Amino acid sequence: MTSPPASPALTPTPGPESADLARCEDEPIRIPGAIQPHGRLLVIDIATGRQSAWSANWPEHERHAAVAELLARGLQALPEQAFPVPLGSFAVGEGGHMHASAHARDGRLIVEFEPPQEEPAHGSTSIYTVARAFMPRLQAVDDIEELAVLAVAEMKQLSGFGRCLLYRFDENNDGRVLAEVADDGYERYTGHHFPASDIPAQARDLYTLNHFRIIPDANYTPVPLIGPGDERPVDLSQSGLRSVSPVHLEYMRNMGTLASMSVSLVVQGRLWGLISCHNHQPRHLAPTTRLACEHLGRLVSLQIQAKESNASAAQRLELRKLILEIVSHLSDSDASLQRLLAEPAPLLRLARAAGAAVVLDDEVWTTGETPPKSEVLALASWIAGLEEPVYANDAVSPHTVPAWSAGQEIAGCLAVSISQVHRHLVLWFRPEHVRTITWAGDPRKEVRPEDGRIHPRRSFSSWAQKIRGRSLPWTAEERAAADELRQALIGIVLRRAEEMAAVATELSRVNRELEAFSYTVSHDLRAPMRHIAGFVDLVVDMEGRQLSERALRYLSNVKDAAAFAGELVDALLDFSRMGRTALKLRPVKMADLIEGLIHELSRGDAARGVQWTVDAPLPVLEADPLLLQVATRNLLANALKYTRGASPAVIRVRAIREADGSGIEVEDNGVGFEMKYVGKLFGVFQRLHSAEEFEGTGIGLANVKRIVERHGGRVWAHGEPGRGARFGFVLPPHPPGPAQDAPGELHA
Repeated sequence: MTSPPASPALTPTPGPESADLARCEDEPIRIPGAIQPHGRLLVIDIATGRQSAWSANWPEHERHAAVAELLARGLQALPEQAFPVPLGSFAVGEGGHMHASAHARDGRLIVEFEPPQEEPAHGSTSIYTVARAFMPRLQAVDDIEELAVLAVAEMKQLSGFGRCLLYRFDENNDGRVLAEVADDGYERYTGHHFPASDIPAQARDLYTLNHFRIIPDANYTPVPLIGPGDERPVDLSQSGLRSVSPVHLEYMRNMGTLASMSVSLVVQGRLWGLISCHNHQPRHLAPTTRLACEHLGRLVSLQIQAKESNASAAQRLELRKLILEIVSHLSDSDASLQRLLAEPAPLLRLARAAGAAVVLDDEVWTTGETPPKSEVLALASWIAGLEEPVYANDAVSPHTVPAWSAGQEIAGCLAVSISQVHRHLVLWFRPEHVRTITWAGDPRKEVRPEDGRIHPRRSFSSWAQKIRGRSLPWTAEERAAADELRQALIGIVLRRAEEMAAVATELSRVNRELEAFSYTVSHDLRAPMRHIAGFVDLVVDMEGRQLSERALRYLSNVKDAAAFAGELVDALLDFSRMGRTALKLRPVKMADLIEGLIHELSRGDAARGVQWTVDAPLPVLEADPLLLQVATRNLLANALKYTRGASPAVIRVRAIREADGSGIEVEDNGVGFEMKYVGKLFGVFQRLHSAEEFEGTGIGLANVKRIVERHGGRVWAHGEPGRGARFGFVLPPHPPGPAQDAPGELHA
């Protein structure tokens, strides 16, 4: 073999002495500009048929002869980016033959030549034989761990390498060895982890594209690609002869491996794992053996995909049963989200959670092991701000979640947002799951002082690391089930809203009918009452002298009854209007309102000498001035009426300021009442004293309650017979919701 002529090199790969792991993520591994020395490579421009690049180990006359034969075979018709196609034996030089394969990429035909290798002594390595014998055994196993054991045993027998192991990548791209078979003298790595940095992202992408790679001798010197001029780099992604990173060669030597073979396990388009074979001595494989190994990897990948799909389908089915159970229970109740925790077992099993919480705006309900409610509320607010339908995190900490405080035993959170407007969320929690990972050597990169470079680790001895602050990860099936439950809950809420809208429409119709009825009462009852009173007056005026004293007394009773009936009708109409009038909110100074009402009430009962006391300062309330005046007048008038027998009568008005709002309380020293009857006081027509003792319609306190509750406040009463009573109310600083009645309120 003669030496090649001097030609410009096409970005040759630097030697091991210049390797630097600090830049390995950016290393151009697809265009190394070199090949491994056990073969030769030709690159032909498909459009022109000229040589655009070739490996430097070609004698010139043999290269030209090979190009001529390739063009004669019409290989320019190969489809782009296809896998290499075997071309069979090629005559190279005088009496020599090499195995050739070709593929097209970027408008170029890339042809690889390798010297023939002896087939292994054991059995056939044809793809058909491998599939026929091995596929039934793969299908018979139940889980992936058993499958991995079968795969490494078969791959080792087929390839003849000293050690064969199968490892899969986790969500962090760290690899864990599932199964291994090795000859004596080889380190064992079953159960060990290899860090993601061992295979950079671009290398993982390449493994996904090209499923097979072999390095017969880690001590090789790369052969550069050369060309006639300034050619663009040659993409060797699908090339079996592609020179690998010097960093990886150093890694192999540190591991005591001089030959390696890797077969990708690609499941649903992602790199699931690798079957990796190692040998202490250099080792070549014949092309048919390599094809059989690659095909074996594809069979294993298909079986992994099938088993994972079956397991995922089974898990999704179980989770869907739990969703149906949860939704069925919720549908049988009032459909409010807090009812999810009434039967918490299915909800917790759905996410394999230790605790769960439901957050509705500022209210929190919990079950099982959860953070304090204040922490849950803060976390829910932060998650709601992300505007993500489903949130999953198995390492919740102050570093990942700003709303989280340190010292929590909970490490995992899964959450779904039910509303885009309100803070309505369902959250699941998992505790910390402490685990120990055994690495194949310290995964941290080493900087050697003699050259200042970062190097792959030298030792692959077991190195244990304890992982804290993480829960068990949330699986894709659990996240999907949480989203499915979210959709179901949204459907229930929407259906509930539609039902409420229908109820509101019906109540609106009923309210209109009641309004018409109120008008009828006003028109048809008031007139007869006036007629009765008028005719009584006429009878007394015209026939009074002829009537007995008893008859006149009876007529007076009739007139009084008619007047009371008129007052009762007016009171009912006022009570009805209290629920229909829209609130017109503005600040109301209670001091001014109380002063005016006391002055008004005192004028009508000046002879009694009532002692009024007002404890200043009184609050300023956000309320409808007219309705607030009605409520306050009723309380003051009640106190004035029921202190009629007291001497002296004392009425005291004081300010009330509490966490839920501000208001007033009116205290008197009147007749009082039994506390066992306090529930009746604010009802319509509920009286604790006879009409003969104290006049009134029995609607005044009902009006007070309705007015206060329309403002979002609360009322109370406290009394003791013969020792007086206290009535009060507080209003929130900002009454919630629109200034109108809730849809479920029926106006009388």
